[in-house]
Amino acid sequence: MEPKKVVNNKARVIPGFGLSLGVVLTMLSVLVLIPLMSVLGYAFRMTPQEFWQLITRPNVIGAFGTSLLCSLIAAAVNSVFGLLLAWVLVRYDFPGKRLMDGLIELPFALPTAVAGITLSKMYSTKGVLGAALARLGIRVSYTRLGLVVALVFVGIPFVVRAIQPVLEGLDRKYEEAAHMLGAGRARTFFRVVLPELMPALWTGFGLALARGLGEYGSVVYISGNSEKNGTQVVSYVIMQKLNAGNMDYESATAIALVLLAVSFLLLLFVNILQVRAARRTRERGA
Repeated sequence: MEPKKVVNNKARVIPGFGLSLGVVLTMLSVLVLIPLMSVLGYAFRMTPQEFWQLITRPNVIGAFGTSLLCSLIAAAVNSVFGLLLAWVLVRYDFPGKRLMDGLIELPFALPTAVAGITLSKMYSTKGVLGAALARLGIRVSYTRLGLVVALVFVGIPFVVRAIQPVLEGLDRKYEEAAHMLGAGRARTFFRVVLPELMPALWTGFGLALARGLGEYGSVVYISGNSEKNGTQVVSYVIMQKLNAGNMDYESATAIALVLLAVSFLLLLFVNILQVRAARRTRERGA
């Protein structure tokens, strides 16, 4: 009788917890923590009074308002159309489906400056789409509407890719049960399907919002960067500080620090909503 083989449950494919953790912490420090600490270091060279005077300037407040408003609108639009796009890609088969699925990630691969130049030309009063909209009295390029269009372009992949795997793994027997119990399509979607997708939807919304707040390349051309028209974004104001003759790192990092804090608070709020939505979904399932 052969002796039983003892299976070592502590065996790991990647050897050494200490080594793996050390590599992770090193990379995290070099790529994330040290750059963030440098932002704090440069920003804290200013006195509290100088810091407050800088971030309360009208152009800085206006840029924060424009970035936040346009990012929220774009993230909301992306949440709706991203959900519809993910639904079509998962639930239907049609010619060119794989091509459309691949095009979703085009904003990830395309340089944002190229996207900004293309969108500003296309939506200008002499562009293909802009000319038609201009005849209707709608101006896109060099307005806040143009900012929203650019942010929708760069943000929609986050929503689609957050929802798509969840929708693929969703068991359709619950939808069939709802139909058998007499629920219509709308009631089935809003009472059965949507609650299961809400955590992923909040994730996509938060990622699109965070991307919009810090976006520069795709919005710098289509916005017009006009303080008078309210189309300056925070990233452009930061670049102005760095492009000045004296390279004002302190002012640039101070504004960046506020932007970092705003982004962190927004993502924290979205994550709280995501956790609560996931908890309600588990409670209903139980």
